[in-house]
Order: sequence, then C-alpha cells, then structure tokens
Amino acid sequence: MEKFMRIEQTFLIGHILSMAFGLAGLLVVLPNPDFIAALPEIGKTAFAWSMAGGGVVYMLLGTSAVAVYAYRTLGMWHCLGFMVPAIGLSLVSELLGTSTGFPFGHYHYLSGLGYKIAGLVPFTIPLSWFYIGFSAYIIARAGLETLAIPQLLKYVGAIGFGSLLLTSWDFVLDPAMSQTTVPFWVWEQPGAFFGMPYENFAGWFGTGAVFMTVATFIWRLKPLTLPNDLGLPLAVYLANFAFATITSLAAGIYPPILLGIILGIVPLLFFYQMATTRSPYQNVTESLEEVM
Repeated sequence: MEKFMRIEQTFLIGHILSMAFGLAGLLVVLPNPDFIAALPEIGKTAFAWSMAGGGVVYMLLGTSAVAVYAYRTLGMWHCLGFMVPAIGLSLVSELLGTSTGFPFGHYHYLSGLGYKIAGLVPFTIPLSWFYIGFSAYIIARAGLETLAIPQLLKYVGAIGFGSLLLTSWDFVLDPAMSQTTVPFWVWEQPGAFFGMPYENFAGWFGTGAVFMTVATFIWRLKPLTLPNDLGLPLAVYLANFAFATITSLAAGIYPPILLGIILGIVPLLFFYQMATTRSPYQNVTESLEEVM
C-alpha cells in the first residue's frame, strides 16, 4: 500500500500546486496586462495554455488523489460506491440547473473548465462534487463513528454534516468565482447573497445529501472499516477552501468566508479530531455494526 500512498501524495501535491498557479494567474497576471505583454512568446503560450486548461488540471489531480486514497483505505467497492453516485447524480443536478434553473437557480458555465457535457456542464464539475463531497463525508462519518449513539443517527449525521461541509465550501467559492476578472460561470438572475440566489445553496445541500444517502446505502452492502488516516481528505478540503478564500478576499467579498469557517472548517476539524483519536476497539466494532 505504500506505492498507492506515494501516488496519492503526488496527485495531492500536484493538485495544490496547480491551484496555487491558477491563483497567481487569476489574481496577479490577468489584472496586469502589461505583465502579459512583456512575456516572451513561450511565456505567452504557457499562460494561454494555463488559462485554457488550468482548471481542468487541478480538478483532475484532485479527483485522482481522492480516488486513489478511497481505493487504498476502503477498497474498490466502497470507492466506486461513493464515486459513481456522486459524479452521476451531481451531473444530473447540474444539467437540470443549467437547462431549467432547478435546483440552483438560472446560470450557465463559461469556458475554462473543459469539455461541456450536452454543451452545458463542464465534465470537471461533477468530479469536484466527488472529491470535495467524499472528503467532507468521510471525515464527518469517521468522527461520528466514535460516538455511542445508534448507527442510524451516525448515518444521518454523516449525510447532514457532510452536505453542510460541502455547501460551506460553496458559500466561499461561488460568489468569488462568478465575479473574478475572468468568471467561470454567470448567473442570469443574481441573488441577494453576494450575487448568489439562496436556492443555490439549498440545491448544493440537497444534491450532496442525495448522493451521500445513496452512497451510504451502497456502503452498507459490504462490511466497512473506516480509516484513521484522514490526512489526505483533510488536506483536499482545506486546500480548496483556502483557494476559495483567497479568491474571495481578492474580490473584496468577506462575510461568506466567516460563514464558511463557522459552518465548514470548525465542524470539519472537530470531526477530524474525534476520528483520529478513536480507540482501536472502535475500529473493530464498527465493522460488526455494519453487518448487524
């Protein structure tokens, strides 16, 4: 398994570095056209490539890191048991949103995030639902497994808090990424929350809750031992939250950051602390509880 650990760490490092490179492009290079004009031809070409495919690269690397981690720690069944509903159901939700306005509101994607499925949704968007959703859910689930409460409450709590953590990331990301120098999506009917309609966040929470519920049922079909090693999902969530935070700060959008910290970062760290300090006894007994 050390081989898989090295692979997932490589993907994680690439994911974080590509986000940092993207931030530099969005916040430093793009607002300074003189800087771009002064670049040599090879520099201009590299910058053009990064703007065209940078978002695709960091999402593919994030997906790869989380997929390898899920396979290493949970096995193929549980890895696919979360990945398939997360990607499939979020894609359905995004296609509905971009074509009908339900459940997020009326919006459409611009270029920069890769090939659009049905001409509406970049193929990378469902991937981001997967790797952020999995990171949020697995930490909430592992933390709640340490509590002496009925198993049903652990499932419901993991779905609820996992969806909340997923939505809290969007609190910070969505206002900034739709109002940057080069936005990645546009709202036809700007809402009251820094340009976002409130229904957008209800749609995020609802979509997350649906695919996490499906994944929970799938995971119950085979015995499951949750990992103590939660460093990678923690790093993925925090790195993406930091990306959204820096973008929001640069856009002068501050309240969503505080809201995201309270509803996202604080419970995430709380569950992470609970999960990583659980006893070996809990690791053994949770598999038995899945069977019962």
